[in-house]
Amino acid sequence: MVLVIVIAVLALLAGLAANRWLRPRLLTVGDEEGMAVKDLVGPLLTMTVLLLSFVLVTANGSYGKAEVASRGEARALDQLVETAEYAPAAERARVQADAVCYARAVRVQEWPAMSDGHGSPGPSVWSTDFRESFKSVAGKPVFGMLVAADNERSDEREERLTQATSSIPSVIFWFLLATLVVTVTALGICLPRKNNRGQILTLAVITALLTTTLVIIRDVDRPFGGIINVGPTAIAEAERQAYRDFTANHPSAALPCDSTGARRTT
Repeated sequence: MVLVIVIAVLALLAGLAANRWLRPRLLTVGDEEGMAVKDLVGPLLTMTVLLLSFVLVTANGSYGKAEVASRGEARALDQLVETAEYAPAAERARVQADAVCYARAVRVQEWPAMSDGHGSPGPSVWSTDFRESFKSVAGKPVFGMLVAADNERSDEREERLTQATSSIPSVIFWFLLATLVVTVTALGICLPRKNNRGQILTLAVITALLTTTLVIIRDVDRPFGGIINVGPTAIAEAERQAYRDFTANHPSAALPCDSTGARRTT
């Protein structure tokens, strides 16, 4: 980073030195002639648009990964519930009940926490109980199937939590905001002071477009919060199916958790 800054400063000094000593030898125009401010605004606007486009693509990629991980986790949980059908009755009941509670904990406890980029310890209670229930079927054919499904669920949850954090550092966001301010200010300087209604309208449109792009970047960079967000639709569907299978196989049994996915104390 220091090297980049040093080279940039040296380049600026070299440009100023060339303007002072080489320009008279290379150009025959007068010292008052040259590029106006408006000639420099075009490249500045282009750079701003390119930066915003690049960061928008990055943020959108993070949003897509978050959505894929959410669906993958729900799919892995559903597979875990279906695999439990091959386990003995006691283990099957425990796994399917834990799956319902896990889905509830993810949906009710962890999803709101992810809007701030954090996870929740609630689902971990039931993922630990998954592994405890597997011990009783160790050595049986179903054991490997259960472990494989649970490992996939764990990997997808880890990816979901990873994508919940901002993929664009705050420094970059504030740099983009500063670039937007400089660009709009430079454009405003170049506007005529009279008969400028059309130019002012155009500047307002440009400002609105750049600002909207930055707002979208900020919103999409938080996949589980904001206006454009990944909802718990997939995990809610997995919860519904797990609850259906649990009640069908064990109609008289009670779930070990409440509606929020928290373990019952009584």
